[in-house]
Parts: sequence; structure tokens; C-alpha cells
Amino acid sequence: MDAGKAIFETVDKLRQRRTAPLVLELDLTEGLAEGPPTDPLAALLTMRKTRLSDALSGLKRARQDPRVKALVVKIGANPLGLAMVQELRQAVIHFRSSGKLTVAFAETFGEFGGGTVPYYLATAFERVYLQPSGDVGLTGVALEQRFLKGTLAKLGVGYEAGQRHEYKTAVNTFTQDHMTDPHRESVSRIVESVTDTLVAGIADGRRLDPGKVRELIDRGPFTAEEAREAGLVDGLAYRDEVYDEVKKAGGDEAHLLYVSRYARGAAVKKLPQPMADGIALIHGSGMIRTGRSGRSPLGGGGAMGSDTISAAFRAARRDEHVKAVVFRVDSPGGSYVASDTVWREVTLTRKVKPVIVSMGDVAASGGYFVSMAADVIMAQPGTLTGSIGVYGGKPVVSEMLEKIGISSEMVAEGANAGMFSTSRGFSPEQWERVNAWLDRIYDDFVGKVAASRDLTRERAHELARGRVWTGADAHARGLVDELGGLEDALAVARRRTHLADDAPVRTYPRLNPLERLRGPDSSEDKSAALARIRLDAWGPLARLSAELGLPGAGPLLLPVWYTIR
Repeated sequence: MDAGKAIFETVDKLRQRRTAPLVLELDLTEGLAEGPPTDPLAALLTMRKTRLSDALSGLKRARQDPRVKALVVKIGANPLGLAMVQELRQAVIHFRSSGKLTVAFAETFGEFGGGTVPYYLATAFERVYLQPSGDVGLTGVALEQRFLKGTLAKLGVGYEAGQRHEYKTAVNTFTQDHMTDPHRESVSRIVESVTDTLVAGIADGRRLDPGKVRELIDRGPFTAEEAREAGLVDGLAYRDEVYDEVKKAGGDEAHLLYVSRYARGAAVKKLPQPMADGIALIHGSGMIRTGRSGRSPLGGGGAMGSDTISAAFRAARRDEHVKAVVFRVDSPGGSYVASDTVWREVTLTRKVKPVIVSMGDVAASGGYFVSMAADVIMAQPGTLTGSIGVYGGKPVVSEMLEKIGISSEMVAEGANAGMFSTSRGFSPEQWERVNAWLDRIYDDFVGKVAASRDLTRERAHELARGRVWTGADAHARGLVDELGGLEDALAVARRRTHLADDAPVRTYPRLNPLERLRGPDSSEDKSAALARIRLDAWGPLARLSAELGLPGAGPLLLPVWYTIR
């Protein structure tokens, strides 16, 4: 009888949990994953990290769910990119418009450091609470670059590089000791554009005059009490006090549930029929390179492999139940050849079904190259995009080697056989070949921008020249079609194909366990899109090696310091 009673009580508790009011919770302490894992190592590293798509779809569903009474979010110290923050803000504002309580809690918005972007996220919520010992690091926006030319000169390292054109400043780190005028002009406009966006959002969220917000930025950072007095937060409280208040709003029977669990539970309840028409979602994240996507077990971020992305597009293109493709791009660029390979697949797919690009934090240089052929390009105001240009070069280490007693000799057959050796500079004839290569890539890039965006070549060149634009500025200049996030891109795809608002979204490539194990029959097989772990010799220094022009580099790359968090 005791066993039967225990079973009955367990079943009753489960039934109550299925019908009880919900308070949704989102913990941003560890940040968010941009997309699904691309390889086994990525799956392990992001195992407990919430996916952005789960958070967005969960909040969208929760707006209409009468069980959901409130949302509480813990904003941590792990920085999120500005565009991702804007996606979350948009989702929270829509959720809040349903009349449900939204609460943001932070132990601190920057502990003796900047916290402008995390605080900007918090201002989308109805109530903002800060731990009494915390701070509000509302200090504005700054982009800083260090120049290594002087250090390299002391080491005996020279750097020979060409760029197209004056705004393609990735190599300036090694060839300059200060910002050039075009460099400063470009960066100044990025800071100005981002600041305008942040000020407008904070002013709207906290019901303050924009001029007052700018005044507060100049006064920051703030202690907890100063922030409360200035109206930047609604109260000072510890986690238990905040969560008790939110639970009260949900009712005595309410229980907490992570947004990601809620989203996945809802997806399980409404599994789409295998043959139902829907949208293919393809994620392209990281530096672009030839071959398959993956990451090094030695560290560093993942990469967008042209073979992987191309195979995913081919599979989606052939699937008659896929009515449109949404291509999520979050990449600073990389290989020109790999970017062109993906561009071709986007172009072929667009001939038979719509392709909508949704840009993440950055879709610049090669990231813009793979995006430009889409029917519609969408970006957040804080996305960094453009950088339509190219650079290439090499370090020359002969003097440094001589200083430490290393000599080098070369035997070569062919006038330019040793052209890319780092032990000698380019000859005048070799510079002619370098410049011809740079001109060819730039002309191809600009020509494709002009054709894809319906611009004259002169106008495309004017917007190009290597210049980085925010999403807001790119939209104003025709490089981006609409401002919005992933959910907006999916909505556009559904409208263009006359699908229902809840038509299923399937991540591509879609493979069952057997297909993952057996391997592809050919490059046309959808399992050819599988990512893999790649043993990159540079490991966590892969980005630096690429910027130095070492083997494996790509000429279409945005510098890592263009990051706003």
C-alpha cells in the first residue's frame, strides 16, 4: 500500500506541475550559445548553455500561454554581443507587452569595469534590481586598438601588406603606430552610432530624457545607492528577495522553469510531421575557411567550413518540404575562396526558394560576402557588417633571425617560388602580383555587391573600401534590407512562402544517428555537411596567426577588437 501511495503522490505532483502557473527564468551568467553545436567538442562545451533560438522561441510562445505569469532574468558578468542583446531586448519587450511581469536582476553591472551593454539589456524589463554591493558601470562605448609596429621593429620584424582600400584597417595593427584618418573616421562613426542606439534604448526603458541619459553616462560608474537615487534601478535586493517577489506575482502554486526547458518541452508536445512544409535554418558561425566546419581541440572558436555550409544548402534546396531558407550568419570573415563557394550556393538556392539572411553580432568582410546574395538581409542596429575589402601580406623576420643567430638559405626554381617566404620581402615584380591579386578580389567583391544590392558599381565602391558599418548605418545605405533579429527573419520567410505563423523550423543539415555514423556516399550526400574537430596547429592563436598572414589565413577578415560588449 505504501508503494502504491507513493506512486499516486508522484503522479499527482507531476499532474500539478503540468497545470501549475509558471515563472520563467533565464540565467545569462554563462552567456548564450549562438546556434546548435557544430561538432562533438562544441556539443560538450555548450552542453549547459542556453541557445539563443530556444530563448527567443520560448519567450514568443510564452506571450500567449496563460500559465506563464512572469519572467525573471539574471544578468551575469559574461558579456554578450550587442546584436544578441538587442535580440533579447526585443523578445523581452514583446513578452512584456502581453501584460506579464518582467524582472531583471544582477549582482553587478560591471565590477570595477564597464557594464553599459548588460545594463542596456536590463532596461527592457519592467523592474530592475541590483545587489546592494553591486555597481552600475554605465560608462559609454569605447573601442581601443593597440599597434604593434614599434614592438615588431624592436624585434627586427617588418610587415609588408597591401589593402583595398583605406578603411580596410585590419593590417594597421602591424603597419601603423597610430590610427590613420580613415581609420579614426570609421571607428568614430561606429562608436557614435552604437551610443545613439544605447541612449535611445535606456531612455525609453527607464522613462528618462535622452539628454539625461547622456549626462548619467558621463557621471558613471555608479555605486548601488547612487544608481537607485538616479533612477537607474528600481531597488537594491539580493537574489532570494527578488525571486520571492517574482514568485508572489505568479501565485502560491507557481514554480520556476528555465525558458530553454519550456521551449523544448513545447517543441516536444508539438512535434512537426516529418513531411510538413517548413523553413530550413542554417547556422554559419566563426571564421570562414575551406573544408568542413569545426574547431580545434587546442582551443579557439569554431569555424564556418564552406563544404559544411554548401552541403547544408544543397540538402535544403533539394528538400521539397523546405519552402525557404534562413541563413544565420555570425562571422568576421576569412577565406575569400571559401566565402565565394558559399555565395554560389546561396545564389543557386535563391533561384528555387527564398533565402533570408539573419545577421548576428558580426557579419563583416567574408561574413558580408556570404550574405549579400540573399533575397532579404536582416541585421540588428548593433550588428557590425560591411568591411567590403581585402588585405594580404606577410611578416618579414630576416632581421630578427639574424639577431638570434639563425641563418636561412633558399634554393628555388621559378622567379616567384619563394614569394611567400617570411625570410625576405617582396620584390617589385612580386608586389605587382600581390596588387593584381588584391585588385581581382576587390573588384569581384564590389561587383557582386553592386549586382546583389541593385547598386551602381560606383555606389558600391563608395560604400565599400573596407569600411565597417553598424547595422543601423548599413540599413540606411542599402547594404541591409531590414532591422530585426532571427525571429523576424523566420517571420519574413513564412510570409514570403505563405506558410502559417507556426510552420516548423528545421535546422540543416538534419541527420539521423545512422547517417552520422556511416559517412557520406558523395559530396552530394547531406551527411557531407557534418562538422568535425580539426587539429589546427595554432589552436587558440588561430585568429592571431590569420591576422599575421601566416598559413591558413584568409584575406577577408574583420579584426577581433571590433567587439562591443
